[in-house]
Amino acid sequence: MQNTDSADSWNQEGSITRSGDRTVGFAEYGRRTGTAVLWCHGAPGSRLEPRRVHERAFEADFHIAAADRPGYGLSNPQPGRTISDSVEDGLAVLDHLDIERFYVVGVSTGGAYALACAALVPERVLGVVACCANTDARHPPAREAMHASAVRAVWDAPDRTRALETARRALGEDGSKLLNVFELSPSDLALFGDPTFLAGVPAAIASQFAHGVEGYTDDRIADRNGWTTFDVSNVRCPVLVLHGSADTVVDVLNAHYTARIVPGAKLRIVEGLGHLSIFSEIVPALADLRSAVDARLRT
Repeated sequence: MQNTDSADSWNQEGSITRSGDRTVGFAEYGRRTGTAVLWCHGAPGSRLEPRRVHERAFEADFHIAAADRPGYGLSNPQPGRTISDSVEDGLAVLDHLDIERFYVVGVSTGGAYALACAALVPERVLGVVACCANTDARHPPAREAMHASAVRAVWDAPDRTRALETARRALGEDGSKLLNVFELSPSDLALFGDPTFLAGVPAAIASQFAHGVEGYTDDRIADRNGWTTFDVSNVRCPVLVLHGSADTVVDVLNAHYTARIVPGAKLRIVEGLGHLSIFSEIVPALADLRSAVDARLRT
C-alpha cells in the first residue's frame, strides 16, 4: 500500500481480496476525514481516474474511494460479470475502509454502476452524480448515437472472443489507438495543452489497459442489453445528471433520457464542455448535492 501525506493533499492505494482469490485494486483521494464518495470510473478507466479532481476534492472536504472494475488496473478480469456484480466490489472496498454511507460519482460507463449502487443499497447511498454517462442501452436513439467501431461493434459481437477481437481492433491491445478513436470537442482538445493533464495520461492508459482490452470488453458485454440487473425505480436518493453540451463521445441525449427515467433526477447541462472537460464540474456538483441533502436532513 502506498500513502502520500502533505499539508494540502493526501492519497492512498491498496487492494483487497475477494472470493476466488480475486484482487480488487482501489485508490483514495482528497481529505481522509471528508465526506465519503465512491467513484465508478469510465470504460476504459481505472482507480486513477479521480486524480484529476484530487486537489478540488481536498478543498471541498471530500474523501473519494475509487475501485478498479475487473479487468482494469490491479483488478483481475471476471468474464461474465454484470453491472450489479461490479457494484459488489465497490461496496467491499468501502466496507474495508469502514465507510457506511456515501455519495457516488459515475463517469461515462460508470454512470450505470453508480445508479445500480443507489438502486441496490438505497439505505447507504446519500446521492449520485451521473457525469457524461451512458444511459440504458435499451433506448434506441442513445444506442444508435454511440461510437460504431468502439462501442456498437463490441455490443454486436456474437461471443466474448469476437468481442475481444473487435475491441482490440478499435482501441489497440495496449490502448495505443485510444486517443485517435473519438473526435473530441474543442474544450476537450484544449486539455492536451495543459502540462498537468498530459503528465497523467501515460499512467492512466497503462492502468486502463493493464489486462489488455478485457476490462473494456466485459464492460460492453455487461451493458449491451441495457440496465437489466438493477431497477432505477428503486433509486431513492437525489440524483444529479451532469453532462457537457459539446460531448462528442456520449451524446447529451443520454443525459436527457437518464434524467427522465430516474425518479426525481435533476439535469445539469454545461454549455461548451465535452467528455473530458466536464470533470471540472464534478466536485462543484458533489458539493451542491451535499448541500441539498444536508438541508433536507435538517428539516
